[in-house]
Amino acid sequence: MPRAATVHDPPSAVGTAPVGLWRFYAYFLRLGTTGFGGPIALAGFMQRDLVEERRWITRQDYVDGLALAQLAPGPLAAQLAMYLGYVRAGTLGASVVAILFVLPSFLMVWAISVAYVRFGGLPWMQALFYGVGAAVIGIIARSAYKLTRLTLGGRALLWSIFAVMALTTAWTEREIVWLFILAGAVAATIAAGPRPLSASAWALLTVAAPAVGAPAAAPSLPAVFWFFAKAGAFVFGSGLAIVPFLYGEVVQTNGWLDDRQFLDAVAVAMITPGPVVITVAFIGYLIAGPWGMTVAALGVFLPVYLLVVIPAPYFRRHVSQPLIKAFVEGVTAAATGAIAGAAYVLATRTLVDVWTAVMAAATFLVLTRWKISELWLIGGAAVFGLLLRGRFA
Repeated sequence: MPRAATVHDPPSAVGTAPVGLWRFYAYFLRLGTTGFGGPIALAGFMQRDLVEERRWITRQDYVDGLALAQLAPGPLAAQLAMYLGYVRAGTLGASVVAILFVLPSFLMVWAISVAYVRFGGLPWMQALFYGVGAAVIGIIARSAYKLTRLTLGGRALLWSIFAVMALTTAWTEREIVWLFILAGAVAATIAAGPRPLSASAWALLTVAAPAVGAPAAAPSLPAVFWFFAKAGAFVFGSGLAIVPFLYGEVVQTNGWLDDRQFLDAVAVAMITPGPVVITVAFIGYLIAGPWGMTVAALGVFLPVYLLVVIPAPYFRRHVSQPLIKAFVEGVTAAATGAIAGAAYVLATRTLVDVWTAVMAAATFLVLTRWKISELWLIGGAAVFGLLLRGRFA
């Protein structure tokens, strides 16, 4: 009987079906090209395809990767994909998977960004995003509603954190970063009771907690890169968790985009496959062109990548600790509240008439009752916006 693996063992694929590395990598290229539905759907595709059907990844490795993705900062689907690449081929595997998984949506966003800048002033483009923006409000609201059901349960502490963060975000119209850390610390402290946190637990919480820093003051390329690198450290679980942070800094503080441009950026992420946080590439393009979108994408995914290839073995050892789980639950509740608050703020600027309000409400209700891809709803809203505005040229 083989010995149990330790955190110091190199990654291996013992117990999995044989597969060539490039065939394994090609799967993530295809998933990045065709994977719609958000992080939960993408994680489900990986479980179905890689664990259940092809047996390229063991169930335990998948569960460990999912736990790490939920624990550490970073968009869930991208981090899970990188971890599975790490399991098969170490740091090289994580690196190749990261590139192939993100590249398709990056190229699609590039093409959309070029068209948006070139034709953004034309009536038909404005009419198109008139409908799309309203649908995005419904999608964000649905995401906040779904996250509350999945993460808060009936726990009064988590609901309190959610309410405080939602009200704070709605009132200040920006995300207060230190409240995320405070929420996690409060949850961990209550879970610990009279017991002090161990040194290793505090070390892991320090790694998981995002660094706080001043926002960039000017849209130079180094400033754009550093800003989005910090932004990548605030995405817990759902890629939409980055929306309130970006809105507060990109629109309210730095003034790099206006409200309409920011909402259009979120819409672009919704109509492309792959990770939702690719919205940062569109924002980067509007700020500083092709190089801006490149450094924005590199910045936001850098923390994700580093939290896979550097501390992943140690997270595997500590992931079941109750204090670590409590910290993540507190941060997740705060992120869910921030999404709800951001939805309210964006709605006050986007739902400018009865028709946009109807489209947002219809999008929310359809997503709540039926399993329909957001892509179809955004497409329908775009067509409705064009017809409503009566502009086709």
